[in-house]
Amino acid sequence: MALTVPETSGALEAYMNSCRGARTAVIVGAGVAGLTAATALAGAGWQVEIAELSPSGATSGWGLCLTGPALRALAVLGLADGCLAEGYGMSVITHVDVDGEPAGRDRLPRLIGAGRPAMAGIARPVLHRILHAEAERRGVIVRQGVTVTAVDQDGELVRVQLSDGTVRQVALLVGADGIRSSVRSLLGLETSLDFHGQMVWRALVPRPQWATGIHHFAGKAHSAGLVPVSVSQAYVFVTENGVKQSVLPEGELVPRLRQILEGFPGRVAEIRSLVSVPTSVVRRPVLTAFLEGAWNRGNGVVIGDAAHAPAPQMASGAALAIEDGLVLAEELGRHRAVGAGLEAFVGRRRQRCRTLVETSVAIAGLERAQRHRETYPLTDAGHRLMAAPA
Repeated sequence: MALTVPETSGALEAYMNSCRGARTAVIVGAGVAGLTAATALAGAGWQVEIAELSPSGATSGWGLCLTGPALRALAVLGLADGCLAEGYGMSVITHVDVDGEPAGRDRLPRLIGAGRPAMAGIARPVLHRILHAEAERRGVIVRQGVTVTAVDQDGELVRVQLSDGTVRQVALLVGADGIRSSVRSLLGLETSLDFHGQMVWRALVPRPQWATGIHHFAGKAHSAGLVPVSVSQAYVFVTENGVKQSVLPEGELVPRLRQILEGFPGRVAEIRSLVSVPTSVVRRPVLTAFLEGAWNRGNGVVIGDAAHAPAPQMASGAALAIEDGLVLAEELGRHRAVGAGLEAFVGRRRQRCRTLVETSVAIAGLERAQRHRETYPLTDAGHRLMAAPA
């Protein structure tokens, strides 16, 4: 049963601060990392409040892939079955060469049972709804339209000032606010954002009957692919090479994407014909980040893309974010002091996340050099590495 809390900001502030000294947390960001961490912490007895700047129901992008490690972590939270029911289960990545001929298949490890899918495509709004509902069911308070503006360590507590003027004194602050994290900056943790000369496109389309797994198509200039996200829908992805970061007017998105897809033979022609609605197309720069130094300061920590943002080529950013939430709750449960739990969390996560980010960057570089066949074993090795326990 969801926890009943006061509705007014003043009453909510008094309620949260009445828990002073208890296991209380403010999480900034209601994305995959934030909602997963909130759910795991609440399940371990923490009182959790999420501050999310975006309005209710807002999500970025159309779809993503829940690889095996993501499904394994979601199964611990009791959410894997719901994601599989509303997404599309798959086990194979099919690579197609520049001439339209098959270039190999990766059969991914089935981490939640031999008779179950190795991964699942799912629409981002659907995943967000599932995660949001479970967080609230466990008593997490989700506040939309607010974010953090100041952070101060206050003994064993963190003093967190929110953008609506309210203040929280809590045992834990978690920055799950993405690659451009404001919490990371407020904690004095700095890293570079690296652009890799690529823009990635996503477009929601009807699922072709032949699309029962991920298909990746190498092109002479760019690469493309298709990921089913339900029985009826899929998303097209295109990695556009050798470009600068830019923003295109909405009216140019469909014509430009269709123009890029003209350069591919075979089944891509069918995919191209499905791209027609400008509002179903998004285009983003391929950026990566990895926080080389500490991920925590005092009783504050950053997780997910705020600490380690891979390029999308490994389709494992969501898996890392979901794992982060579980491991954070586990390590805090093993240590009496929050600071010690955070140090253990970072120590357990650093190398796994670094390797995934570096692998994704290597794949992006090979794509830019049109060395597509060299990316296939790297992709396979990356997924098998991620199959190891988190």
